[in-house]
Amino acid sequence: MARKKVLVVLGSPRKKGNSAALAGQVKKGAEECGASVETLFLQGMKISPCTACDACQKSPASGCVIDDDMEPVYEKLRRADAIVIASPVYWFNMSAQTKLFMDRCYALGGGDGHALKGKKVGILLTYADSDPFSSGAVNAIRTFQDAFRYIGAEITGMLYGSASIAGEIKSNRDLMKKARELGKELCRAKNRR
Repeated sequence: MARKKVLVVLGSPRKKGNSAALAGQVKKGAEECGASVETLFLQGMKISPCTACDACQKSPASGCVIDDDMEPVYEKLRRADAIVIASPVYWFNMSAQTKLFMDRCYALGGGDGHALKGKKVGILLTYADSDPFSSGAVNAIRTFQDAFRYIGAEITGMLYGSASIAGEIKSNRDLMKKARELGKELCRAKNRR
């Protein structure tokens, strides 16, 4: 049996921030379960906003007409069995880096023909406020739920927690343990394709 491929997408401008710490635990869990894990750090990648040209929808096999750093990411997304998206909550929603990434996933096809259909997804969010409602985390949660429901991908797990200083989330042992378990679950889960 081939090893599961898990792609971790870090949407924070900090390589060692709180969402990255959670993602690190997911990675450990997936690797313990035998998965091959690759991590993408969106900060510093040249990812342009979607131009709404719809060329990708007219000819789905053509992909996106924008030639930037998303091009190699599309192939990684297609090959992955599971995808983990980790983002801090900035200004009451996911980070700008994460939003650009999400918008450009539009080029992977429409509705039933989307390349992420049937894939397992893990969502990790961190925020400075003590509450997911007043922090705006619920806005990001809803966006992920709606987007992945629409394309037929399954959110296998969603973890979120409060931490205001980079790395502070590591002191939340329960959440770190749950992140590791999510990695194992993503590795074990069968895709619905």
